[in-house]
Amino acid sequence: QVQLVESGGGLVQTGASLRLSCAASGRTFSHYAMGWFRQAPGKDREFVAAISWSGSGRYYADSVKGRFTISRDNAKNTVDLKMNSLKPEDTAVYYCAAGRPPEITKVTDLGEYDSWGQGTQVTVSS
Repeated sequence: QVQLVESGGGLVQTGASLRLSCAASGRTFSHYAMGWFRQAPGKDREFVAAISWSGSGRYYADSVKGRFTISRDNAKNTVDLKMNSLKPEDTAVYYCAAGRPPEITKVTDLGEYDSWGQGTQVTVSS
């Protein structure tokens, strides 16, 4: 497992941008696919974006496609989520996760990730 710490959340207005960062500890970071999930009050945790161990594969929820970009730096053990054109419905606690989904279709499944950060709050005001 790896230990994950998120940062970069905050309160912004509709249309603004934010960059979330996730710092990982552990020598095997590059062996993991990384994902971002979010959970709004009263709702289930949902998939936002994922990136393969090499960075060559990137996957997004339909709700964020075209607005959010996931990236990773295996030399620095970090994964970022750049969020543009933020909407009030993007308000949630955002979690970074590490896992080894056995196939591409599983990258959206929470159960495929075994390490989670503590979360960072993103609030978008209208």
